[in-house]
Amino acid sequence: MRRPGRRAPPGGRRRTRMGDDAARAWAAVEALGARPESRAIRPLFAADPGRFARFAHRAGDLLVDLSKTSVSDAALAALLDLARACGVEARRDAMARGEPINATERRAVLHIALRAPRSAGFRAGEEDASAAVHDTLDLMRAFTEAVHAGEIRGATGERFTDVLNIGIGGSDLGPAMAARALWREGVSPLRAHYLANVDAHAWEALRPRLDPARTLVLVASKTFTTQETMLNARLVRAWLAAALGEERVRLHLAAMSTNLEATGAFGIAPARVFGFRDWVGGRFSLWSAIGLSLALALGWEAFARLLAGARAMDEHFLSAPLERNVPVLMALVEAWHVNALGYGARAVLPYDERLARLPAHLQQLEMESLGKRVTLAGTPVARATGPVVFGEPGTNAQHSFMQLVHQGTTPVPVDFILVARPDHPHAESHRALLANGLAQAEALLRGRSAEEARAEMAAAGLPEAEIARLLPHRVFPGDRPSTTILLPRLAPETLGQLVALYEHKVFVLGALWGVNAFDQWGVELGKQLAGPIGEELEGGVREGAHDGSTAGLLEAIRREQGLSPPA
Repeated sequence: MRRPGRRAPPGGRRRTRMGDDAARAWAAVEALGARPESRAIRPLFAADPGRFARFAHRAGDLLVDLSKTSVSDAALAALLDLARACGVEARRDAMARGEPINATERRAVLHIALRAPRSAGFRAGEEDASAAVHDTLDLMRAFTEAVHAGEIRGATGERFTDVLNIGIGGSDLGPAMAARALWREGVSPLRAHYLANVDAHAWEALRPRLDPARTLVLVASKTFTTQETMLNARLVRAWLAAALGEERVRLHLAAMSTNLEATGAFGIAPARVFGFRDWVGGRFSLWSAIGLSLALALGWEAFARLLAGARAMDEHFLSAPLERNVPVLMALVEAWHVNALGYGARAVLPYDERLARLPAHLQQLEMESLGKRVTLAGTPVARATGPVVFGEPGTNAQHSFMQLVHQGTTPVPVDFILVARPDHPHAESHRALLANGLAQAEALLRGRSAEEARAEMAAAGLPEAEIARLLPHRVFPGDRPSTTILLPRLAPETLGQLVALYEHKVFVLGALWGVNAFDQWGVELGKQLAGPIGEELEGGVREGAHDGSTAGLLEAIRREQGLSPPA
């Protein structure tokens, strides 16, 4: 608190001034959003035939079209002022300098170092982060190439044919998504499998497809204490021991962890433990040792190309001016939708089956990062933060939730992700896929008026009474926003660019909303409560320990399992 008669320190004045500037900038954006025309998109195209050329931007190999949103020139100018007032550039530069911008955990945020060359010289405090990254990458490459060459084999002397990654959250979603997306790029003889859910049905479904003698198991847990991961790891370890003998299990194990004591107790040799630093958040860790399963499944060259693609997007984000910085512009459009217009959800529709797991990865990336109710200073946020993110591949989504997107009561912005050139010879199928993606975006924009619907039904020969009955149901409001991201083809480089694009968008939104996008305290409470509840499921419900609903459900489960007498 400033004392009377004393000058506030310069830093305090700067922070106050920045806070005042941000408040004014937010007020300007929200005032524009309150105008009656703020949601209209079609008039913007009618008034500006060159809107696509001005609102479609290239970043690396990606074309990102933001023109099908209601961001007008005035709104864009206000949003860019907002980015400046919120210190987006200064915060971006602080991240690159390795400052501890993850304030609650007092950590740097340096996932950009994971895909930069050794010479980049990123530092986290006194540590040479770039050197640490490349020391680990060198070990990963040597291990990967030794497995592929047959120099590292299983207990029976056979080559490995399968790699099983056991992890959850960031230790699963990113690698599993990328392995599925890039399966055609692989030159590796290994098939990748991912085990995440603590539900043992997942292991029971996977187990028949694996031969213990030819399966390499990776356990991904920074602390080597993650409950779900370690329960699954013990199941898989017991399976290996039963087939191969306890003394030979170690030949089938490796880990991505920093807890050498725990990995050693589990039977994993130190040379097979690949570490990563605390300045790598789980949902940003695809590029780290957590990506070892991907390197094994695709080959080192493909993994290196993935890193290079992400690096290309990093360079764009770190150097492009705000008005041409695509991650910044995507974040500003999202802030417009969430805060100026009140849209609380966003759909992600990749029109490529290989990207089927991308929406799940983005759910964690965005909702775990931006689902925050307090600012960096610990005060309640002044406005809505992270929206709900969901999605499915096109065209499947058209036959599930797109009805709501087209005709529901609240608009849901959509990210359409299209791939121009397929990696299959079926031209007709790909043409239909792209046509559907483009048509969905156009339909959301254009809508269908009552006059158009009436004319269509009349042309089909419907009687007037039937037309009148159906007319309200056949009208589409239109002016529903979407963004389209076009990849030339799906390759390691373009996937790296795409994922890094969303990572940097998350960073910018965190800066705009003033929240810490790099912690996740919200996942802790449930984990803490699960331990005692697990004990009660086995040993009996403690009197007064729970609310009535939880206690009642515990007893119902125990009765179903024959552990409590019938009610």
